[in-house]
Amino acid sequence: MKPANFDYVRPASLQEALQLLDSDGGDVRVIAGGQSLVAMMNLRLARPDVLVDINQISELHYHKRDGDTLRIGALARHAELAASPLVSEMAPLMASAYKHVAHHTVRNRGTLAGNLCHADPASEMPAVVLALDGELVLRSILGERVVAAKDFFLGPYSTAMEAGELLVEIRVPQRKTGYGFEEVSIRQGDFALTLVASTLSVQQGKIQAASIAYAGVGAHAIRVPEVEQILIGQAPSEALFAKAAAVAATQIEPGSDVHADSEYRRDLIRTLTPRALHHAAATA
Repeated sequence: MKPANFDYVRPASLQEALQLLDSDGGDVRVIAGGQSLVAMMNLRLARPDVLVDINQISELHYHKRDGDTLRIGALARHAELAASPLVSEMAPLMASAYKHVAHHTVRNRGTLAGNLCHADPASEMPAVVLALDGELVLRSILGERVVAAKDFFLGPYSTAMEAGELLVEIRVPQRKTGYGFEEVSIRQGDFALTLVASTLSVQQGKIQAASIAYAGVGAHAIRVPEVEQILIGQAPSEALFAKAAAVAATQIEPGSDVHADSEYRRDLIRTLTPRALHHAAATA
């Protein structure tokens, strides 16, 4: 199929883009890489009245260090982030997860910001940003607000963004933690049947801080505080990680679809969680 008719606008500045998003022009959508939106438009699952192409807004194309924070602009492409020494240094979990994200053509055009706004329940980056305690900077003509990743993802393809807002930046704090990422998908580059993203801080042989995020097992990427609390104060061990995995499998209620049923996904939780935690402990 082909998309329904729409108007196309290419603003030259951020302020112009925000004014367009605030206009009463019906369904106004932002396009940067378009790797998800265009496919939905071709199937007429999305029928925007206006497309606002932000690719000329050069001030949104960056990723940089700001003290102990990695700041990623709305036009930073997956491919450049995956290849960035700065991302590998400041957010190695993100760099590790990028080995599983889509295919090179998609990574060359797609943006991290667009991926997060799309909020696919089985996508890697929402879980990664969630595990890293990331923040998302939303801007409109009324001002700016910062939303924690844990409050951003609301459901399948649903986020806390409000009408007229644009995700302009992702902020990821740098922490001295180990990291682990495990995923099972039907084919390399496909969305995950189940994935686990984890970080561990280990000092004097004990886990001081932990984060574990899952995707592919619910309506959106999630963290499981009960599992994280089990780990804190304990020495890393296979028995501890197996216990954490067992608790995660009881706390999460994965759904079934044509690709995998709930019990298979629950078994993946039990299998992948210890692997991710073991790697996080080894790199801590």
